Amino acid sequence: MLLFLSVPQPRPPGARTRAGAARVARWRRQRLRLQQLRRLRGLLRGLRGRPGAGSRRRGRMALCGQAAGAASLPSELIVHIFSFLPAPDRLRASASCSHWRECLFYPALWPQLRICLRVSPAEQPRLEFLMRKCGWFVRELRVEFAAENYLSGGGGPGDGSGADTGTGGEEVEALQLSTRWLEVLRTYLELVLCVLVSIRNNRNLQKFSLFGDISVLQQQGSLSNTYLSKVDPDGKKIKQIQQLFEEILSNSRQLKWLSCGFMLEIVTPTSLSSLSNSIANTMEHLSLLDNNIPGNSTLITTVELERFVNLRSLALDFCDFTAEMARVLTDSNHVPLQRLSLLVHNVSVMHKSLDNMPNDEHWKALSRKSTSLRVYIMAFDIKSEDMLKILKPSIPLERIHFDSYITCVSGAIVDLISRQYDKFLTHFILMNDVIDTSGFPDLSDNRNEDPLVLLAWRCTKLSLLAIHGYTVWAHNLIAIARLRGSDLKVLEVTEESIDFDQGELADQDVDPVHNLIEQVSLGLGQPWHAVMDIESLSVFTEPNRHFYREMQSFSEDI
Repeated sequence: MLLFLSVPQPRPPGARTRAGAARVARWRRQRLRLQQLRRLRGLLRGLRGRPGAGSRRRGRMALCGQAAGAASLPSELIVHIFSFLPAPDRLRASASCSHWRECLFYPALWPQLRICLRVSPAEQPRLEFLMRKCGWFVRELRVEFAAENYLSGGGGPGDGSGADTGTGGEEVEALQLSTRWLEVLRTYLELVLCVLVSIRNNRNLQKFSLFGDISVLQQQGSLSNTYLSKVDPDGKKIKQIQQLFEEILSNSRQLKWLSCGFMLEIVTPTSLSSLSNSIANTMEHLSLLDNNIPGNSTLITTVELERFVNLRSLALDFCDFTAEMARVLTDSNHVPLQRLSLLVHNVSVMHKSLDNMPNDEHWKALSRKSTSLRVYIMAFDIKSEDMLKILKPSIPLERIHFDSYITCVSGAIVDLISRQYDKFLTHFILMNDVIDTSGFPDLSDNRNEDPLVLLAWRCTKLSLLAIHGYTVWAHNLIAIARLRGSDLKVLEVTEESIDFDQGELADQDVDPVHNLIEQVSLGLGQPWHAVMDIESLSVFTEPNRHFYREMQSFSEDI
């Protein structure tokens, strides 16, 4: 009996080369991808719509058979699939099964969270759920609060539901407004508490931004300040919110962006002292805006600013930005500041002095320190004489926004801006919310040339021009469009601000409105029309929110 044994011969050296090993590894990876694709194909086949009567059984087999469908996919693969989907589609896909729902709030899927909330009790359970799921790990959190339509509704101003039009009707209207406003403030405090409690122990937070424009200005002052003491008489909730905010700052380990605007005394002059020196030294953006700070208090001092040596963008109340701060920012141990946003508010100007503001030499030093420094200024109801003090020639002003309710901007101010900042200016917004719409102020009165036309001629980088509440003559609007052409990306002028010469109206052969639209569109090289509904543009209806959002994008564009 013969036995034939096959003895494996040793491989000759070099027989299994690196190229061969690489081919084998490549083949294995391709095979693994193919297996995953087959699993996904079976899963997607079962998820396609509702199967018909004949294919219902096959649909159930596709989900429950073939290695149990969705349940068999590893969490890492589901998270990877979710990463390609927008947030609404992720929510819909998470309804497939409990396993997918668990993967929905995987930290890698929600590195940033941007929430815009109406201050309404209906928003509270949704916010609590979202912050409970994401608050402990989110890296970038941006929350905006707004009391939307709290002045509208039954019994509100202009509602017409009240039978009395005399003193009694006014008292009832004031009582209803007071009740609604108290409810708005109560809800606002609860929503803020919900956000701060959920992130108090988040050490991964890198960007934190809060905005809360629920303040309504009246002749007697701010509604927020008037009713805040009624909602929180002993100040316990406000103190709790302030303590939570300071706790978040003290617990932060990676915070590089801190922005808080119009948040009703949430930030105090001592809040920034909660930041450790290591975090303050690495902070890149700081924005502290609140016109409700009483007296001469400031949210940041010069001594505190010295710790922020890596600051690249800064947003403050103009009255808080002193000459000493400008000197600190020009020190050699500070990195060059690239973006500076300043809010000039009539409330601050009334209670604080402009004597300590930087002079022209300080601005020159700042510009020498950083050749890329650009400034964004928003002015609320500022008198022309105060603006003449503020607008120093050496400010590298790129954007300016005027918003007036009582004090109008003069043609001399517009002319000064066009002469001093012709090399930098890109955005110019002029808004006047006057009560009497029968006569808007005319900037070209007693002038040979219209200041707005000169602005378009001198400022060659102008890309945005928005006007409401000032008379803009039709022929001047056509001249602006022709001067700037396609470089003027945005030209927003409300219909009621446009006026026509008598000669244009007297010409029976030409429709002045149609001619205006045609000529401006030709000048801009794109279709143009006047703004018919002012409510559609936040720049006119929500100036605080518009400034805050523009400031955010202005600071991020470094």
